[in-house]
Amino acid sequence: MSANYTIALIAAAYVGVISIIGFLAFAWDKHCAVQNTRRIPESELLSIAFIGGIVGSIAAQHLLRHKTRKQPFKSFLYGIAALQVLLILALSFPDMLLELSDFL
Repeated sequence: MSANYTIALIAAAYVGVISIIGFLAFAWDKHCAVQNTRRIPESELLSIAFIGGIVGSIAAQHLLRHKTRKQPFKSFLYGIAALQVLLILALSFPDMLLELSDFL
C-alpha cells in the first residue's frame, strides 16, 4: 500500500468520524431545543464543523431542520464548507495554485 493511499484512507476515516460526531451534536442540540434544556453553544457546533465535521453538520442541519434560518450561524457554516472545498482543491491540485499565483 502506498503512502499516499494510506494518508488518504486515514483522512477519509477522520472526516467520517468527525462528520458523525457533527451530526450527533446537531441532533442532540435539536433534542435539547425541543426539551427546552441546556443547548450546545453555537461556537462548539461550528468548531466541530471546522475541524472536519462539515458534511455531518450540514446533513443534520437539513435532515433535522435545525438552525436552517438562524443567521449568522448558517453563513458561518457554509463559509466553513467553502474554505474546506478550497483547501481540498489546493491540496489536490498544487500546480494550479502555482499558476494562479503567477496570474495574480
